[in-house]
Amino acid sequence: MPLRTPILDDRSFAQLRDELIARIPVYTPEWTDHNASDPGITLIELFAFLGENLLFRFNQIPDTTRLAFLDLLQIPLRPAAAAGALVTFGTAEADGVPAPIGSGLTAGDVAFTTRDEVRVWPLTARAAIRARTEEQLDADTLEYLARSSVALGSSVDDALRYRTAFGAGDPMRPGGDRLDPAGSVDGRVYLALLAGDTTMDLTAYAGRELSIGVVPSQEPAELEDAEPCPGEGSAPPGPPMRWQVCTVDPVPGADHPESADPVWIDLAVAGDTTSGLLATGVVRLRFPADPGRMARIGDYVPADPDALGGGDQPPLVEDDETAGRLVAWLRVFRPDGGGIGALDWIGVNAARAEQSRAARAEYLGSGTAEPGQTLRLVHAQVLGEVGLDVEEQGAGRWVPWTQVEDFRAAGPDDRVFVVDREAGQVRFGEVHHGRAPQLGERIRARGYRYGGGAAGNVGAGAVNKATDVVKVTVTNPMPATGGAVAQSLTDAVDQIPAELARRDRAVTVSDFRELARITPGAGIVRAETLRLFNPHQPGQESPGAVSVVVWPGTDRLHPDAPRPTRDVVAQVCRYLDTRRLITTEVYVIPPTYRRVAVSVGISVRPGYGTEAVRTWVETVLRQYLAPIPPYGPEGSGWPLGRPVFGPELEAAALQVEGLEFLTGLRISEEVEGEWVERVTPVRVALEAWEVPELAAVTVVAGEPPGPGTVEAPAPPSGPPVPVRTPREVC
Repeated sequence: MPLRTPILDDRSFAQLRDELIARIPVYTPEWTDHNASDPGITLIELFAFLGENLLFRFNQIPDTTRLAFLDLLQIPLRPAAAAGALVTFGTAEADGVPAPIGSGLTAGDVAFTTRDEVRVWPLTARAAIRARTEEQLDADTLEYLARSSVALGSSVDDALRYRTAFGAGDPMRPGGDRLDPAGSVDGRVYLALLAGDTTMDLTAYAGRELSIGVVPSQEPAELEDAEPCPGEGSAPPGPPMRWQVCTVDPVPGADHPESADPVWIDLAVAGDTTSGLLATGVVRLRFPADPGRMARIGDYVPADPDALGGGDQPPLVEDDETAGRLVAWLRVFRPDGGGIGALDWIGVNAARAEQSRAARAEYLGSGTAEPGQTLRLVHAQVLGEVGLDVEEQGAGRWVPWTQVEDFRAAGPDDRVFVVDREAGQVRFGEVHHGRAPQLGERIRARGYRYGGGAAGNVGAGAVNKATDVVKVTVTNPMPATGGAVAQSLTDAVDQIPAELARRDRAVTVSDFRELARITPGAGIVRAETLRLFNPHQPGQESPGAVSVVVWPGTDRLHPDAPRPTRDVVAQVCRYLDTRRLITTEVYVIPPTYRRVAVSVGISVRPGYGTEAVRTWVETVLRQYLAPIPPYGPEGSGWPLGRPVFGPELEAAALQVEGLEFLTGLRISEEVEGEWVERVTPVRVALEAWEVPELAAVTVVAGEPPGPGTVEAPAPPSGPPVPVRTPREVC
């Protein structure tokens, strides 16, 4: 049985006073006045008050012991996680405005800082693809298509018809502005550079950089695409990408000079934090240093107007306002022929931003030569690395020391330290593990970042002020994500046994489950471990393989059956990679849902409203079959592989007050797009890695209808009211 810490003495002031008064007749029977006015009673109440205070302090001993044990184990509290966002700047300055790394931004009272250096140009951008189309064409369009095909030296039958699909207008509207190059005729993404002043001189960009922000589509991860976590520090490199800019010069020596394709110039990639357009980040492109080559960059127009937008030219722009502001076209593709994934947003003048502040240099104190010295930083909730120097007496100068996670691998002379991020403390080594600053050696922190918390998860457009850069505007086209509060002291005390058992290492099934759930900033509310499970070979055991199923707390598209995005899966992978055994093959996978439908017929007790009871029965069934806490049969979500059994659902529904009995309960599951009812038994079997998704629940008075069907609302009483349709006017 579990060990419970008892309350040592829980007597209150009143109980102590009454107990003392009850002893008076035993020891002093001549004392007969027990009223509050008696001086002796006043003394008894005084001693009862003092005794209650002593008991309160005495009862803190168990909590104090646990906290001391937590400190003895050197298990720090988990710090707050900082939210991150992609921001884009704007300016009207012709020569651009530099925004260095660490520039301050604000979203109301929440502070952000930039993680990338960006030069803000007076440009905006619209991403586009040449989307393949098969729609029926009218006679005039067919005639134009025939002329264009002839101009390009082809035929109508061989032509690939497309329409220019623009994105990045409003990525947060329903449906978004998602661009999927897989549906294009060439698999390329184009970027139209737009300016308010079309006479701008592009030669000013010679040798300069343009920062392009990319947000891949936040699609749910798929079980079929699961890959083993690559291991700490061994993430595969991103696929090669080729960026080009269009010139106004036609390709020399073309067979049809009037419809020749333009010359595209390759651009050097100065930096890429997107891993080849696979992750949210920034690509920095460097323009040619030769002003003469820059002067040839522009909007290409072929001599034959019928060839406009065909061949290897940029997409056709039919919007006059966009065409009037267009100054140049960029495009990106994979030189190996691979496809580019769908994109939610892409734009220019972008930088990554983090919910943090930069701390100034701090003098921390002097060494004492004692082991385990601890010094406090000015700010708690430390993010990233702390730059720390010690003025060593022998060296006669400031010597930089190295931050490590722990002292296990440190030798007696290694200049290392660890940081308690949550408390903002720096701790040095002890005797055999890590050198201690000697007596009189001064210690300073060159700088660090601090911040984090759930307040940083602001919506799109909330980051709207730049505090350190003038003459610019700023906004975040997508919401900030990843912020999380610091671990509470109560949670830390409750997790002492688990922390003592795993010591931040994933070995057992429970280790993987708990570590995945507490991944900082991932927002995981439930995690389950499948031992010896390879998602590509689910029917057989795979030695050394461990699969961790994770559920996010929110899913805008699937609120009742949440699925993690690819970014969340990668984040959990990185957290587990640093803690797993080197021989363990870890997969982080999304939950697999089996769609089920439930139909219930009810009979309501007299005196209760049918609609209220029906609503409560539906709510109880939805919560009982929910996959995430605090719902499910045991409050932790529906267990993996547990079958959906009809009598179990009946027992859950019968707990609703006012329900007389169930007239029937029917369950169906979706098989290849069709609903199949399970009759004998009323049961839906699930695989060991599956949970149910309640696609439909119908609760009616009387006999239940077939699961998966919804009764149509009753028609209105009386004749319909005719309403005139507005006439179309040409």
